[in-house]
Amino acid sequence: MALTRRNFLSLDFGDHRAAGDHWVRVHRVAMACRFEVMLSSDDAIDVEAARAALDEADEVETMLTVFRDSSEVTELNRRAAAEPVVASDSLFALLARSAELHTATAGAFDVTATPLSRCWGFLKRDGRVPADTEIDRALANVGMQHVTLDPDLRAVSFAQRGVEISFGAIGKGYALDRMAGVLRSHGARRALLSAGRSSVLAIGGRGRGWPIDVRPRLAGGAAGRLWIRDGAVGTSGAGEQFIVADGRRYGHVLDPRTGRPADGILATSVVTRDAASADALSTAFLIGGVDLACSYCDSHPGTMAIVVDDTGARVFGGYEGATLEQTA
Repeated sequence: MALTRRNFLSLDFGDHRAAGDHWVRVHRVAMACRFEVMLSSDDAIDVEAARAALDEADEVETMLTVFRDSSEVTELNRRAAAEPVVASDSLFALLARSAELHTATAGAFDVTATPLSRCWGFLKRDGRVPADTEIDRALANVGMQHVTLDPDLRAVSFAQRGVEISFGAIGKGYALDRMAGVLRSHGARRALLSAGRSSVLAIGGRGRGWPIDVRPRLAGGAAGRLWIRDGAVGTSGAGEQFIVADGRRYGHVLDPRTGRPADGILATSVVTRDAASADALSTAFLIGGVDLACSYCDSHPGTMAIVVDDTGARVFGGYEGATLEQTA
């Protein structure tokens, strides 16, 4: 059974250049996508800082990838069920943030969902529809209740064999945050960072900020133009990868609470301060839907969510550095 990829939600970068200005783009492939730093020609002095930022993306991939035996996450997955494993400061902080987001989203965001991705064949892009018994076996190893974080020792342990962590739903955003830190440390004042067409982080910005068109492909047209300064946008779409069996489409975004593909929401975009949270929340809201997006934004000021279903786009919350011009 073939796994199909389509880009049903993307962020297209609008043009707000002054007369005579042009873009300077510095990019590199990492984490299976294109990372890019976009600068105005007025800020071309920051090109070397952009290259240093891309080096940081490579470092993050080296730490987080589950496709290299030498990565810190692979080593953690290999040992943590047998003994507590002391993690690096960076990995422990990311795990702690992931645990916070898991709680805040009622389990819709979960970095332990790897057994489900493997069960459905999405991990190696060889999709299949598993039997209910297979899903149940995978679910037995999913959930942050199986992960113990000891902040005093900076140690991580798993409750049982079969538990695994993977940062696919937060890793690109986390890498953008680290890249932004490098750029700011070099004195950069304006830049637009992106990972693929789904994760963006803005440093500064002229006027209202950087213009970004939010396009949910499955719904058709654009949900609107987003202007953003000093903030991040994360997006998730129900049809980015999917399989078709017996005439039914199964998306690759799996609900870690049920073990089945998320259903009902076509696309989500989240705007907030940091790109890691924006990425994680866009996945959580795709799974949890309108109710979760509404309740989270109500209780977490500084978060904007754009949720697209068959009826159109709905907006919840707000972000001080963002303005959304919705399509009529």
